[in-house]
Amino acid sequence: MRVLVVAAPLIGHVLPLVPLARALRDAGHEVLFATGADGLRVTGFEVRDVAPGFRFGAVAALTALRHPLLVRDELAGTAGTRMVGHLFGAVNDRIVDRVERTARQWRPDRIVYEPLAAAGAVVAARLGVPGILHENSLYDGPALLAATRMRGRPELAAPAVVIRIAPASVAGRGTHLPMRFVPYTGPEPLPRSSAEPLPQKAGPRPEELSGPPLRPRILVSRSTVPQPGPDRMMSRVAEAARDVDADVVLIRSNVRRPPPGVRAVGWVPIPAALAAGAVIVHHGGAGTTLTALQAGVPQLIIRGAGDRRHNAELVAARGAGLAADERDITPALLTRLITDPVLPAAAREVSAEIAAMPPPEHLVEAIRQAG
Repeated sequence: MRVLVVAAPLIGHVLPLVPLARALRDAGHEVLFATGADGLRVTGFEVRDVAPGFRFGAVAALTALRHPLLVRDELAGTAGTRMVGHLFGAVNDRIVDRVERTARQWRPDRIVYEPLAAAGAVVAARLGVPGILHENSLYDGPALLAATRMRGRPELAAPAVVIRIAPASVAGRGTHLPMRFVPYTGPEPLPRSSAEPLPQKAGPRPEELSGPPLRPRILVSRSTVPQPGPDRMMSRVAEAARDVDADVVLIRSNVRRPPPGVRAVGWVPIPAALAAGAVIVHHGGAGTTLTALQAGVPQLIIRGAGDRRHNAELVAARGAGLAADERDITPALLTRLITDPVLPAAAREVSAEIAAMPPPEHLVEAIRQAG
C-alpha cells in the first residue's frame, strides 16, 4: 500500500503525523510526505516540496488585510475557526495543485491529511482515493476541515477514517478512532544549558537536562510560529523567576540577557526534558500541550492568538495545568505551578488515559481497510 501524507507547510503540523507514518512504514507500506518550508525537516521519509518559497508570515499578513474585522478576535483567541479557515484556505490554495501533481505521479492507495491540509481531501476526491483525516490538535478535525475557505470551494472527499489523538477527558468524546499521542520532535539530543554558573542559592553548575533535577525545573518554550505582536512571555517568566525557588530554562530564548539563575538553551526535544522531571510554561500550541499531557506534568499555558486560548482553557478546566494571560505571570503563579499538588495528580490521570489509547500501529489495519 502506498500512503501519501499531506501536511500544511509548517513543522508543527508535520511532526504529529510522523508516528503513524512510521507505523505504516514498519508494517511494510510505502510512505511519502507532501509539505513544505520547515515541514521538510521530516527525517527518515521521502518528502516532496509542494510549497516552494512559502512564507507563513506573508500569507498571514495578506489574510489579515483581507479580513480586518476578524483580526482582533483572532489575536485574543476568540475567533474560533473563522480566521483560521481563511488563513489555511489561502495556504491550501498555494499547495493544492502541487499536491495533486505529486499524487498523480506517485499514485497513492491512501491519502492521510491533517485538518488544516484540506488539499489532501481535495486531491482524494479528484483521484477517488480513500482519505484519512488525522487530527493533530485539541480541535475537532472535521470542523476545522469544514471551516477551510479555499478558492472556488472545491469538493472535499468525506474522510473514510477520522483519527483522534486528543484525550477525551480534555477535548470531549467523539465517534472518531482514538490513537495514542506519541510525541516526536526529531532526532536531536538534549543539549547542555548555555549560561554562566548559577549563584550559590541555586545549586551546582547546570546539569544535563536529561538528568533528574536537583530542585524544581521549569522549562519555558515559545511557538515555532510567531504570535502577532510583541512576545513578552519569556521575559516576564525570566523576571518573575528571580523570586522563585526553581531552575528556569528558556528554550530558544528571545531574552537578550537572562537574569542570574535563568538558563538559555537552543532547540530541545521537549518530551525527553519533561520525562526528566520538568514542568513547562508555553505558548499553548497543540503539540506542546499534548506532549505535556502525555508526560503527565503540570503546565502553564499563556493565552494567545489562534488555538492557544482554546487549549489553555481546556487544560485548566481538566485541572492538569494553569491558564493565564501574559501580564499575569508572577512569582506566585510560577510557585503554584511547582507546588500545587492538584496539578500533577490530574496531569498523571490524563497521562494514564493517553497511555490506554491504541498505539499508532493498531491503526494501520483500519487504514488498509478504509474505503
